[in-house]
Amino acid sequence: MSNRILFSLITVILFLAPASQAQMTPWLYWTFLPDSQVAEIIGEASGETAWNTIMETGGYNKDRLANEYATTFYESAYILEQLNRYGLPGAEIVRFPGGEVWDAVKGELWEISPKRQKIASYRDMTAMLVRGSNSADVKGELVWIGNGSNDEIDSSEVAGKIVVTEGNLRNAHNKACLGYGALGVVAISTSRPYFDPIQIPWSSLRSWWGGESDNSKNKFAFYLPVREGDFLKRRLLRGDKISVHAQVETKMEPYELQDVTCYIPGTDPNAGEIIFSAHLFEGIIKQGANDNKSGSAGILEAARVLHTLIEEGRLPRPKRTIRFIWGAEFSGIGPWVKANKGIMEKTLCNINMDMVGEWLSLNKAFMSVIRTSYGNPHYINDVMENYYRFVGEASREKIHIRSRGEKVAHRIVAPTGADEPFYYSIETHMGSSDHEVFNDWAVGVPGIMMIAWPDQWYHTSGDRVDKSDPTQMKRVVVIGAAAAYTIANADDEMAKKIASEITSNGTRRLGHQLVVGMEDLYKATAKTFNDAYKLAQNRIKAAVNNEKETLASVLELAKNQKDVKKYLLNLQKTIDKVGSAQLSALNNHVKMTTKRLKTKIVKLQKTDLERKASKMIPKRTAKVKVNGYLGFRESRKMFNDIPKEERDKFPYGRRNIASTRELQLLINGKNSILDIKNYLDVQYQRKSDLQSVLNYIEVLKLVGLVEM
Repeated sequence: MSNRILFSLITVILFLAPASQAQMTPWLYWTFLPDSQVAEIIGEASGETAWNTIMETGGYNKDRLANEYATTFYESAYILEQLNRYGLPGAEIVRFPGGEVWDAVKGELWEISPKRQKIASYRDMTAMLVRGSNSADVKGELVWIGNGSNDEIDSSEVAGKIVVTEGNLRNAHNKACLGYGALGVVAISTSRPYFDPIQIPWSSLRSWWGGESDNSKNKFAFYLPVREGDFLKRRLLRGDKISVHAQVETKMEPYELQDVTCYIPGTDPNAGEIIFSAHLFEGIIKQGANDNKSGSAGILEAARVLHTLIEEGRLPRPKRTIRFIWGAEFSGIGPWVKANKGIMEKTLCNINMDMVGEWLSLNKAFMSVIRTSYGNPHYINDVMENYYRFVGEASREKIHIRSRGEKVAHRIVAPTGADEPFYYSIETHMGSSDHEVFNDWAVGVPGIMMIAWPDQWYHTSGDRVDKSDPTQMKRVVVIGAAAAYTIANADDEMAKKIASEITSNGTRRLGHQLVVGMEDLYKATAKTFNDAYKLAQNRIKAAVNNEKETLASVLELAKNQKDVKKYLLNLQKTIDKVGSAQLSALNNHVKMTTKRLKTKIVKLQKTDLERKASKMIPKRTAKVKVNGYLGFRESRKMFNDIPKEERDKFPYGRRNIASTRELQLLINGKNSILDIKNYLDVQYQRKSDLQSVLNYIEVLKLVGLVEM
């Protein structure tokens, strides 16, 4: 047996080992923290307390009172009250300018002929009155317009009437009301009606939850759940003449953005921080128990648990500070991050909780951790995975230990919660929540997200506390608190322990990239073979670099930098060797594929553009960070000062770049433009055009954000 083949076999064993450890050692469950400390965290964490917070802040969809806009929102006041009750240091509400937001006072739709009965009421279900509706007091006949297509509306007499549709609400409103003089819209929800016919989506006649544009010409709209709407639809289809009376009262309320914050101080103010985040609001009006009162409850309970254990001496005070922030999604968390650049400079990582309270089996969901991207490699990913695996593997019954007195190794179940396995998944990067505020190019704090998905009541009136599970909340708190404390108290030995786990997990991730590359080659034709081969190679090479960069991030935890760096270098060499073996295995697979396709192995060579891009290494300038979160976008205003002939030299299409956000993060002074393009290609289904990537970076250079 040749050394190359032997090395390949050893590598295969290496990358398969981490994935099979749970099966091979069903009696062994490990975490970074000692068993005694994990036991304290598990025992102190209360799923009921977290569930109660969801109930108190988002148990049902309520009408926000007018005095909340003028003073303090109910949710903000409640979180602050609990923090003061628990004795968390630095508990306060930080306020930022907000704006004006639409608010409903009244929304009633009554049938007045041929009989009198209520059809919809804001008092019954707040989501029934569609956001953006304007005040009205009108009577009119209902007219059925089906799916609300342009043809259906064009062929109906809608002027002076109220249209009823089971199609797109906003299109029906814009076409029928603004175009043909209809008085308003009644929409029947077809959003996931098969499993819950009484839920309706949170919807809007406006463009988005955030900024308010001129909507003075809007009429009004009501939403009906499919169960109730079906009765109305049937009557209209059989020709009933139904007249209704709509009474709507709405107004615009000025509001402030309110961020609640606190912290658990570490022993060394210069050692860095870990920040928990969760959005307490999602546009002020829209409410949801799981989205995201559950995440807010999760970090509140994590704060209580860690503070209690540290104050009572059950856990040593960590060297690093652990900070907590609750606010409006993006619009609230963002200003706080922007205003605290000093804290951001010493923040090691972010743990964001968003939609974490779902009863997993009820939602048919997995509790996922969303990793950072290749543009922000960091050990936080593997620390989180360690505790996800522990809770997932140790809290379910396994056949191997069925004869023991305790069939579950670590029973992490709330007294009133579900007694079921912890279904979990480790996922690649995904945005759409506040961890992206921290991952922002101008902030640079690696952030992960904890989220349960799917959520079958996502963004609907059905997102209530009855879909939440105390056991799920307890497990989420255990994972988050243990992960944060691990990093907050990490010393040199813990740094090495984290690095060894990264290496172990990394071999598995490299193995996955090899399998994906092989699968691409299986699907390739003779015409697409070379592109598939190139992409397969890039997958492995990019993954190797990401694993090595992830290992390098561990050094920030070390006191004896020289000793830990030496250890990390050896592990990085291991990753290199694994990657080399993967490439060898891939090349062997390529030989087999060429025979099947009856083609020849072609030596992969760079094109002229690729050679050019491989020699261009961009790095960001200080201007990127000078204004904090999203501050670099202000530099776009400078773009208008660039002569048109200069701008026209560098055309690019947004659809030709998989993610400009990730592209920016990959500009680190080490990656060439070709590297950046390859990193994008292996992370996204949509491939990026190299010339567009190059041109986009040249535009960033023109406005002073990048230099070569």
